[in-house]
Amino acid sequence: MKFLAITLITDSPDPVTGAPTPTRERYREVVAAARLAESLGFDGFGVGERHERPFLSSSPPVVLSHIAALTSRIRLFTAVTTLSLLDPVRAYEDYATLDHLCDGRLELMIGKGNGTAQRELFDVTPEDQWERNTEGYELFRRIWREDKVTAEPRFRPALSGAEVLPRPYQRDVRIWHGSATSRESVDLAARHGDPLFSANVTHPIGPYAELIRHYRERWEHYGHDPAHAVVGAGTAGFHTAPTSQQAARAYRPAFARYLDAHARQGLEPVFPTLEDFIERSSALIGSPQQVIEKVHRYHAEFGHTVLHLQAEPGGLTHAEHRASLELFQSDVAPVLRREIPDPAFPPA
Repeated sequence: MKFLAITLITDSPDPVTGAPTPTRERYREVVAAARLAESLGFDGFGVGERHERPFLSSSPPVVLSHIAALTSRIRLFTAVTTLSLLDPVRAYEDYATLDHLCDGRLELMIGKGNGTAQRELFDVTPEDQWERNTEGYELFRRIWREDKVTAEPRFRPALSGAEVLPRPYQRDVRIWHGSATSRESVDLAARHGDPLFSANVTHPIGPYAELIRHYRERWEHYGHDPAHAVVGAGTAGFHTAPTSQQAARAYRPAFARYLDAHARQGLEPVFPTLEDFIERSSALIGSPQQVIEKVHRYHAEFGHTVLHLQAEPGGLTHAEHRASLELFQSDVAPVLRREIPDPAFPPA
C-alpha cells in the first residue's frame, strides 16, 4: 500500500488560539507539510482545487511548482483538477510545465468539482457540468499525448492542428479520477483504463464501496484486465496515538468543530458522536493496531492499494499532528505496505 498526504488549503484559524491565520502563513504551512511528508516517507503529496470559501487552493500548479523546487522524491498530485471549470488547453500548459519542473513526479487527479459558488464564478451550469468534465478530460488527454491536435469541442474554440507547448516530460502521465457520489466519473475512469480515487469522506463506506464495485464492473465491460484496475481511497479524519483513549481525547475538539459546522448550516450530522464517527466513517482514529485493522476492514470492501491522509492538523495542534504522522510511518505504514502489496508508481 502507498500513502498520500493531501490538503485543500482551508483558510482555517489557529487550532489553539482561534486567531485567523494570515494567507501567506497558510501557504507556508502547506509547503512545510509537503516537506515533512517527504521526510517521513510518504509516497505522494496532493493539493486540491477549490474556488470558493473557505479554501485557498485556487491554483494548485503554482503551489505544487514551489513544492517541487523544495523536494526531490515525493510524487506530486492534484486532488482534484476541476476540468469542468477550466479550459483544458490552459490546464495542459500549466501541468506540462509543472511536469518538467518536478522531473516527472506529477500525477493528476481530475474531477467535476463541488460547490455552487465556484460553478457560478466560472458560469458553469449543473446541467452541463458533467459534459464539460468529460469533454475537458478527453481533450486534455489528447493534447498530452499528441503533438498536434484537431478538435471541435462544444465548450471552447475549435483546434486545427494545434501544437500546445511545452510538450510534457512524461509522455503517458497517470491520471486518476476522483469519485464521490456519481457513476459518471466512475464510468469515465473505467472507459479510459484509468485509476479511480474514492473520496470516501462524507458518509459510511457502503455507498463508496458500491461505486468502486461499479467501476470494476465497467472496467471489465470496456475490455480491460481486472488485475490492472487500481483504486485509491480517502479518509474522513486521521489521528493515531499510542492508545485509543489518547487518540480519541486529542481528536474530540476537532470533531466538535465538525458538529458546529453542520449546526451553522442547519444540517444533521451524518455521524452524531465521535464514537460513531470512529466506528462507521472512514476516519482512522485510534492506536496503531486499531488503524491497521480498520484499513484492512475497508480494504476488504474497496480493494484499494493507495490511501490518503490529511496533510495538515485539521483541528489538532501542529505538535499532535506531527507526532501522529510520525507514529503512522513508524508503526502503521510498514505493516500495511507489507500486508497490502500494490503496483509501483511510475519512476520519476
